[in-house]
This record gives sequence, C-alpha cells and structure tokens, in this order.
Amino acid sequence: MNIFLKEMKSHRNSLIIWSVSMFLMVASGMGKYVSLASIGQPMNEMLAGIPKSVRAILGIGEFDISSPSGYYGLLFIYMLLLATVHAAMLGATIIAKEERDKTTEFLFVKPVSRTHIITAKLTAAFINLVILNVVTFLSSIILIGKYAGGKMPAGDIGMMMAGMFILQMLFMVIGSSLAAVKRKPKTAASLAAGILLLMYILSVAIDLNGKIEPLKYLTPFKYFEVKNVMNGGLDSIYLMLSAAIIAVLIFLTFRFYKKRDLNV
Repeated sequence: MNIFLKEMKSHRNSLIIWSVSMFLMVASGMGKYVSLASIGQPMNEMLAGIPKSVRAILGIGEFDISSPSGYYGLLFIYMLLLATVHAAMLGATIIAKEERDKTTEFLFVKPVSRTHIITAKLTAAFINLVILNVVTFLSSIILIGKYAGGKMPAGDIGMMMAGMFILQMLFMVIGSSLAAVKRKPKTAASLAAGILLLMYILSVAIDLNGKIEPLKYLTPFKYFEVKNVMNGGLDSIYLMLSAAIIAVLIFLTFRFYKKRDLNV
C-alpha cells in the first residue's frame, strides 16, 4: 500500500475525533454567546474586576465579549491551543510510530528511500492539518452565522485561521524533528507537548510583565495573536520568521531520520 495512503488511513479515526472536538468547541462556545450577549456591558465590567494575572491566563484581558468578534476572539485562543496540541502530537507520532509499535519492518521491506518515506509522512501530516483547519473554519462560519447573525466578517475568520494554520505547521515540524533527533522517538510526543506548554506559559508571562516582551520571538503564540490579527492582519516579520523555522526543522527531520538507526 502507498505509504501516504497508509498514513492517512492510520490517522483517520484520530482526525475524525479531533475534527468533531473542534466543531463541538465552536458550537458550545457560540451557543453560550447568546446568553452572554443579553448581559452586555455589565459582563465586561465584572470581568474587569478579575485580577490581571487570572485574566491573562484565561485570555480574557483583551476582548469585549459582548460583541461577536470579541467573544469569538476569546474562544479562538482555546481553539488554537487544541489545534497546536494536535499538530505537535501528530508530527511526533507520524515519524516515530513504527518504532513505537515495533512495525519498523514495514519500512524496511519497501523498495523506497527514507527521503521518500519522510516526504510521504509529512505530506500526510500536512493534509491532516489542512482538513482540521478547514473543518474549524467552516464550523466557525456556519455557527457564527447561526448564533451571532453573521456579524463577524468571513475575512477576519479566514485571517485567524491562516495564523492558526501556520502555528499548526510550526508545532508539527517541532514534533517531527524531535522524533527524528531523539534516540527514543516514542518520547517525542510528550516532549513536544511539554515544549508547547512552556511556550504558552511564556506568552502569558509576557502579557503579565512587559519587561520581558523581547522574549516574544521565542514563543510562536505571540506571532499571530488574535487581537493583532483582527486589527492588522498577519505580521510580515513573523511570517518570514515562521517560514524560516519551519524550513530549518523540516531539514533537521530529513537529515537526522536518514542517519538514525531504526529500532526493529
């Protein structure tokens, strides 16, 4: 069987679960918007009384949640976390799963190079990310139209989805490069998730303490913040930085996987 098709089939159920989870997150979140919208400005005043540290952790410090765009911006932060966790885990497991599952012989009997194997695996991972992103985008368009009367332009949603997709790609190649470099690749998924968590914590710390703002280049969560994307689109500097990081990590994935002894 074609390696690409095998990878798509093996991750099919996982993709369905993640896609349904994203749909339910958007549906439940926008469903609550109807009740919150009826409260209006008093809700914002109540939230303003919450300590800054708590608001930063919850991501509610920058949005007017009485408006469709503000509420969706808040909801999007959690969607972004879910999508990047999926990407990091996918990137790591799609490279390491043969060694993890002791099915490396499948790769050895194929008359193809490791370059071909890695290309097929990363392509399958890329398609998985595209599908999850499209499901999230369509869910957002449909449900915002239903619950918020379509008061948020599709272009704004599309711009946020573009930023989310770039972050998905970043964390996917972080996971794949870790799986290629580590001698025990089955631990790459947990390490990738740990790195993601540390980067998110750093982004929250930057929000709490402006003195460490120069560290924002170390955490992709600061590259395409919802509040900035909604107001000014995608920053060209962060786009170029993201492209460079993705290219380097893809290179490392190929280089180290081709040289590593695979555990049978």
